[in-house]
Amino acid sequence: MINKKPTFRKLTPSFGSSILVKQHVDTIDKSAAYWHFHPELELIYINKGQGKTHIGNHLSYFNNSQLILIGSNLPHNGFTDRLTANGTETTIQFKSNFLGDDFLNVPEMANIVSLFERAKRGIRFRVETKQKIGPKIEKLKKYDGLKRIFKFLEILDYLATTDDYNILNADGFSFETEAQDSSKVDVIYKYVNKNFQRHISLDEIADEVSMTVPAFCRYFKKATGKTFTQLVNEYRVVHATKLLNESQMSIADICYECGFNNFSHFNKQFNEIVGKSASNYRKEIKMIIG
Repeated sequence: MINKKPTFRKLTPSFGSSILVKQHVDTIDKSAAYWHFHPELELIYINKGQGKTHIGNHLSYFNNSQLILIGSNLPHNGFTDRLTANGTETTIQFKSNFLGDDFLNVPEMANIVSLFERAKRGIRFRVETKQKIGPKIEKLKKYDGLKRIFKFLEILDYLATTDDYNILNADGFSFETEAQDSSKVDVIYKYVNKNFQRHISLDEIADEVSMTVPAFCRYFKKATGKTFTQLVNEYRVVHATKLLNESQMSIADICYECGFNNFSHFNKQFNEIVGKSASNYRKEIKMIIG
């Protein structure tokens, strides 16, 4: 049985502050990256790094900078597998009402309230916004007291009014279930992450969370909005994008390395999930890198 870790994470800002700002320049231990959620929103800026973005139903790999806003109770994994030269990851965690419930009701906060609502699906900001806002996020740690709040509100105001972003989950995926219930999702995702390169039967995965197969299928569909087979295929395809990106393996070899045992099925799944064929994906990556 996989070691369960708590999936509800309690965050505590430093004394005298309503927002938590963390910054580090070290490689993150990947074993510390686990499926979790918390009522606080999380704004993350990585200036140079590589890793997997797993937020709600969204899975992708990145090999550059990242600016992401994760909404309240939206499950996610840790991000950076490794920071590259001069790489820094800055995280700001805060409650939507960090200035009080009444403050959210003032007319001037309407755009920011809408931003928080959009963030429940996960927001990834694009290049122009990253370049403008990333350095401001990194400097936030230098300020304290009201100065930090003012600077942070400026950042939120900009993010609330720009249209330079992508929504990561088409459907809302915030987790309003009990914390102990969501620990099942944690176990399921960890198990898939460890075993997706081979066939995982429904009996096997249902047994991991001590459920019957019908009960498991109902639970998983309700909790994630997809079937277990869909999840496994997504994991495999995401792993394929990583191998297409980082290795010289043939596409056929990648297909089998990712756990698919049928090349045409791999191509079909890759097309459906990524929106293009594996060969076109690799061509585009080469053009970007070249």
